[in-house]
Amino acid sequence: MAFRVLLRMNIHPGMEREFEETWLRVGKAITDHPANLGQWLSRSEEEEHVYYVMSDWVDEPRFRAFETSDEHLEHRTKLHPYRSSGSMTTMSVVYAMTGAAGG
Repeated sequence: MAFRVLLRMNIHPGMEREFEETWLRVGKAITDHPANLGQWLSRSEEEEHVYYVMSDWVDEPRFRAFETSDEHLEHRTKLHPYRSSGSMTTMSVVYAMTGAAGG
C-alpha cells in the first residue's frame, strides 16, 4: 500500500486565491516525480485560511529522498510566502476501498 503525507497549511488572510493558483501551477514538481502516486489540495470548511495537501507515494524511502531534494526545496520556496504556519503527518495506508460512486 501507499505511503501518505498530509500537510496542514495556514495561509495568510487574503492570499488564499493566489496560494491555490500557485499550488496548481507548481504542482507538477510533485506529480512528475516517478515515486508520486498523486496529490490533492483541499480547503477546510471548518477553519478559515486552512488548507490540506495530501500526497501518496510508492514508499517512504522514495518520499524521504524527494523531501531532501533540490526539486522539493524549489517547490517549497514558491509556496512559502503564502504560509503563516503548517504541519506534516505521515502514514501508511493499510486498506483502500473505492466507493460506489468512484466507479
